[in-house]
Amino acid sequence: MALLEVKDLHTSFFTEAGEVKAVNGISFDLEYGKVLGIVGESGSGKSVTAYSIMQILAPNGKIVSGSIKFDGQELIGMDKKSMREIRGKRISIIFQDPMTSLNPVYSIGHQLLEAIKLHTDYKGAAARERAVELLRLVNVNDPERRVKQYPYELSGGMRQRVMIAMALACEPDILIADEPTTALDVTIQAQILELMMSLQDEIGMSIIMITHDLGVVAQLCDEVVVMYAGEICEQGTADEIYYNPRHEYTKGLLNSIPTASMAGKKLEPISGTPIDLLNLPAGCPFAPRCGETMKICIRQHAPRMQINDEHIAYCWVNVREGVADGSIIPTGTEMQTEVALHE
Repeated sequence: MALLEVKDLHTSFFTEAGEVKAVNGISFDLEYGKVLGIVGESGSGKSVTAYSIMQILAPNGKIVSGSIKFDGQELIGMDKKSMREIRGKRISIIFQDPMTSLNPVYSIGHQLLEAIKLHTDYKGAAARERAVELLRLVNVNDPERRVKQYPYELSGGMRQRVMIAMALACEPDILIADEPTTALDVTIQAQILELMMSLQDEIGMSIIMITHDLGVVAQLCDEVVVMYAGEICEQGTADEIYYNPRHEYTKGLLNSIPTASMAGKKLEPISGTPIDLLNLPAGCPFAPRCGETMKICIRQHAPRMQINDEHIAYCWVNVREGVADGSIIPTGTEMQTEVALHE
């Protein structure tokens, strides 16, 4: 049994303009001690997936249907008291921007102590010693002095280390890192990622790494989920996703990464803009931006296609290219012809 099992999750935000289907039927598992990467553009549903797991959606957000099981226990519908026992203690999250996550009017030590006292048995002087120990664990220099400082007195990289220390206060089973290096320069990014991986080895926790940076995924993740418009396009091992991509969106993401071998060449960005989540199409949501679009792509979602034991994708091009089984298309329909034709 996996540590975390997400099955057919649908999360929506209800606005005056209508229902925004931010997460639309995704499923994945997180194994014990593994690192799962969730990749996609802004607005693809990555962060909403994390917030659904943590049960911290905005007031107009709602999990419409699906299942989220942690260690065999269903989280959807769980009462607030029971969820508070899990949130922060067994599942922790690092948010994108530490400056907006840390309270500017309280010291670093105060905010660390709040998490420590709430979820552990440390009290008084022992709790303060634990706060200093956590800062030392994440390589904050002079932690005895830092606990007395305020967020504005620390650099961006130092604030992110404090956020990691808070998330690790209870040695959680799962750490969700929601683009933890977005606002940091490249050197500090590398230090933060290296720190997270060393802590994972030391504590043995599982990690969900949410990012738009495929370089980060290649460096850290065992499994990868690629999302677009609230749906999963493709998922598999990191090697499979990088060396055998089977969805046109994944190929577009990989082609847009600058490399040393591209000197003098132009990048190949994905054309067009993300679709309106208020008006989702009947077929593949990536079809309007895809250079391989066929009639069937516009009319019907591609079903789950098993590329191999470590790789699944949701793209009709796999049938046309003979990578997936053509028998998934109903016989006696125009769809068989449409897949054979590139239009």
